[in-house]
Amino acid sequence: MVEASASAALDLTPPEGFVVMERRGLFPLHNGPFYHRPDAEHVAHGFFVLDRHCNGLGLAHGGLLASFIDAMLGHAASGAAKSAAVTIHLSLDYLSMARVGEWVQGEARATRTTKDIVFVEARAFVGERDVVRASGVFKTMDRHRLQR
Repeated sequence: MVEASASAALDLTPPEGFVVMERRGLFPLHNGPFYHRPDAEHVAHGFFVLDRHCNGLGLAHGGLLASFIDAMLGHAASGAAKSAAVTIHLSLDYLSMARVGEWVQGEARATRTTKDIVFVEARAFVGERDVVRASGVFKTMDRHRLQR
């Protein structure tokens, strides 16, 4: 007997202004759907916690939250540098839990940009509750060097 998915009956309509992220590679396509708000002042991403995102306790898996916030930080770094950027350091703190059906939203911004390094910070939250806070350091890359 197949048990019904807890997330199957949920309304998974993202908040106004958020649209599905497309063309971000196979990893987010497989693990999403992830959303972004294109007109946001800072980088703004979000996703609904689905059954497949959860650990054995029924909570959003820490690895998913780390991947989500790393991608968001990278988006902010690339935007600030106007260049591709790859993670060279990631520091995060798990502050609370996210459960099936909850909308996890994140915001990221660059705090400092040098010739080839970008420093960024972000937070992911559910409502008023912070779930993860993170900072990262990103190396800017020439897109042609990435394709070799």
